[in-house]
Amino acid sequence: MANFDCDPDGTRLPIRIDTTSNGEFLPRELTREQVLTNRLAHEAAGENAKRLGIGRRAFLVSSAGAAATLTACNTANPDAGGRYSVPRQAALDEQLASSVLTGDEFIFDVQTHCVDPSGAWRVGQDGEIWNAVLTQAFGQYQKCGASGYDCYSAQTLAKEVFLDSDTDAAVVSALWGSQKSNPTPTDYAAEASEIIERIGGSDARCLIHGGLLPNDPGDLDAMQEKVETYKVDAWKMYPQWGPDGVGYFLDSSDYAARAFEKARELGRTTIAVHKGVPLYGLKYEYSSPRDMGPAAAQNPDLTFLVYHSGWEPGKVESAYNPESPEGVDRLIKSRIDAGLKPNEGNLYAELGSVWRFHMGRPDEAAHLMGKLLKYFGEDRIMWGTDSIWFGSPQDQIQAFRTFEISEEYQERFGYPALTAEAKRKIFGLNGARVYGLDPRDFARPDSLEELRAENREEANPSFATYGPHNRRDFLSLWSEHRGRPG
Repeated sequence: MANFDCDPDGTRLPIRIDTTSNGEFLPRELTREQVLTNRLAHEAAGENAKRLGIGRRAFLVSSAGAAATLTACNTANPDAGGRYSVPRQAALDEQLASSVLTGDEFIFDVQTHCVDPSGAWRVGQDGEIWNAVLTQAFGQYQKCGASGYDCYSAQTLAKEVFLDSDTDAAVVSALWGSQKSNPTPTDYAAEASEIIERIGGSDARCLIHGGLLPNDPGDLDAMQEKVETYKVDAWKMYPQWGPDGVGYFLDSSDYAARAFEKARELGRTTIAVHKGVPLYGLKYEYSSPRDMGPAAAQNPDLTFLVYHSGWEPGKVESAYNPESPEGVDRLIKSRIDAGLKPNEGNLYAELGSVWRFHMGRPDEAAHLMGKLLKYFGEDRIMWGTDSIWFGSPQDQIQAFRTFEISEEYQERFGYPALTAEAKRKIFGLNGARVYGLDPRDFARPDSLEELRAENREEANPSFATYGPHNRRDFLSLWSEHRGRPG
């Protein structure tokens, strides 16, 4: 079965439905419906480009090209509980397509990534694993410059996220790995923020996380420097990780308790937590989000952002099942059992990788978003894309803008509608509230808007992805290092 969304000549679609992962989960084979979506979209691109009298690349770069891909997804999934509200004629009408796919929302991406291209982090097994995964990823599609890691750099992040998408602000998040072997050390995250500040005209365009791995010797002591020297805005935890391959739970661990106390002391009380997406070679149980509800209830003065929403690749997202919870259901159950009501409390679900994975699976996407809206509420869901692994997040933005949950699923499962107001909150207003940003500050003309305007005149998006996309190679790399950090 075909894995990629490109023609034999390498031309890629503007809405990428492919096997790319974020480097933390196995690339998955495309479903029959996804393969059909890509085939129909490529056929439409060729036919519509001819009808409009333009080249194929010019068509794909246009809004009509994105509209053609989304309508192809609708055609390939006629009975799905979710669909893209894009008129079929938009695939031949650039003005109509733009009116549907363009928006004025404040978009704050709370999960982006870049990698220090110097490669100084390649020490220990953590560094060896990341080196292997990244080397395999970029070797498939493109050369990465003299250092071998330039395609993951802050400069690439700036282009893909800030110039080639509608993203207004973003957080550069830390990756797992010890202080010595983290591909995004705090000093490089701070450098990325400065690079984006120079093109964006605002120091609020790019916020940064400080990695927080309290079971790594010396990491708790390093928190103060991360605040005072690098001005981190929040923390990123990977409770499944451990230097000996063993993690911990946030509601019953001295590691977590000490980290939380230090976060309070330093005045940085927002904590992003990787949950779900089990990391290879590490003890599976610590990837479970079952501790997130209790941890939030025990620490009401802290704010917890559950990255990936507890999603587990390979588990089909369907109606919430509290009797045998899997994937996102585990997080929902933890929230409910902790007594947290929709739109209340200090526990948020974040969409990095999980929306991207499901946007080509509209029936599962309807369940995913419907469940989160019903049990978390539109005020407690945050936009994240896990880019740079998936390249520019513009396709994720366009897909989310136009996605809707069917009336049948709303009635049958009690899902709220995914309204324009809910999308505004998820896209950025919720994140702005947590991180203390004022969306009005981003509505003023500045250097980024000038650069974007110039960019739109001669748009040349790469449509590239930078994460691993081959199951066999991904498995062999992790098997070689046994997937065990430290």
